[in-house]
Amino acid sequence: MNLLEVSVNADGEAAEAISELFNRLGRGGAILEERPAADSAPESSWADDPPEPRAIVVKTYLLADEHIDANRRAIEEGLWHLRQLYPFPAAQFRELREDDWANAWKSFHPVQHVGARVVLKPTWREYQPQPGELVVELDPGMAFGTGQHPSTRFCLLALERHIRPGMSVLDVGTGSGILAIAAAKLGASAVFAFDDDPLAAQIARENVALNRLGERVRLAAGTLDALNLEPEAWDLILINILAPVIVALLPRARLLLRPGGQVILSGIIATQESDVLDALRAVGLTLVERQQEGDWVLLVGGR
Repeated sequence: MNLLEVSVNADGEAAEAISELFNRLGRGGAILEERPAADSAPESSWADDPPEPRAIVVKTYLLADEHIDANRRAIEEGLWHLRQLYPFPAAQFRELREDDWANAWKSFHPVQHVGARVVLKPTWREYQPQPGELVVELDPGMAFGTGQHPSTRFCLLALERHIRPGMSVLDVGTGSGILAIAAAKLGASAVFAFDDDPLAAQIARENVALNRLGERVRLAAGTLDALNLEPEAWDLILINILAPVIVALLPRARLLLRPGGQVILSGIIATQESDVLDALRAVGLTLVERQQEGDWVLLVGGR
């Protein structure tokens, strides 16, 4: 069975809009690759100082079955409409064998140092940890979350600042499981992570097993409303999705947050920040931190 890879170079609001389209129509949803200026660089680092700008490539995959022609037309039509609003180049289409798709993007995923302690190591890379480093083994598959996108790096840095030993953490829309794994390695005693995409939930489960964290990190497929979680049970809630989704989820997230707890919100385009701030205030949460890199914003709200 073959796959058709669809890729678009974009940034900011355009990348967000394309991701929403691909999440609806592509197998495994949207994948965001943020490529360094020099693709051949063996390693990258990112602490509190932002890196040089990178080119964001939004990708998705279509299964070569009886629906591929209709799905390709739907994507082409959707991208045409988006290009009337945002300037980005035409999509590139490439056919891959299904057993080769996972290797197509491996060269763009180096070992990464994020903050003072976290090291993100793709499973196919070799790395010798230094004393005090926390290595997150990661095989993202077709799920969002490799650590290269600013929204994910923002969350990792915020986790390093806000995690305390023994905390309970809820990871909403876990993708590859990268944030749930990092939270556990940074000291959280109980992490519950979920995604409404069953494929992403399965990939996250496999990554948790790779990091031997099955006893502390639980995974599920489902939505925030459907999972019927215990109220006021979480010290820290992570939501790294898109601004409109964050706004919709905040009332429910507020009910799940313990007094004194915090919610880390990322994936927010700067032009939509005011919507998220209004939603924070509407549910009675106070803004305690704000970070920005380019068009992307992270907010931390406290109860």
